[in-house]
Amino acid sequence: MADRITPEARSKNMSAIRGTHTKLEDKVSHALWKQGIRFRKNNHNLFGKPDIAIKKYKVVIFIDSCFWQSCELHGHIPKSNVDYWSKKLSRNKQRDIAVTSYYTERNWNILRIWEHEIKSDFPGTIARIIDLINRSKQR
Repeated sequence: MADRITPEARSKNMSAIRGTHTKLEDKVSHALWKQGIRFRKNNHNLFGKPDIAIKKYKVVIFIDSCFWQSCELHGHIPKSNVDYWSKKLSRNKQRDIAVTSYYTERNWNILRIWEHEIKSDFPGTIARIIDLINRSKQR
């Protein structure tokens, strides 16, 4: 299926998609900061560049997009350029599995949060994160 917009317009759209400091990431980090939790965002020194990291307690948090991480509830493959998107989204899933394994094998506390979880139950999601951090402090 042919793309409905010009290559220039597609390029402009794709360049506007951010990998860091997304609205969801900023919303979560702002809420945690207000609770007095201190952390680093998108730490380049940690494998997989976690969205939120607390090295002291070995905590990493990833905020997964329903589209980019192929959520089973909301993820989909675009109708144009299906081969490209299938491979791209599959690579993303494989990378996420490798990153999760990396931290699990090293006894880090890892939490992956779906975009739809944040949108549907923001207070509950923040409570889950805080609970993970508090449990990590006690270890």
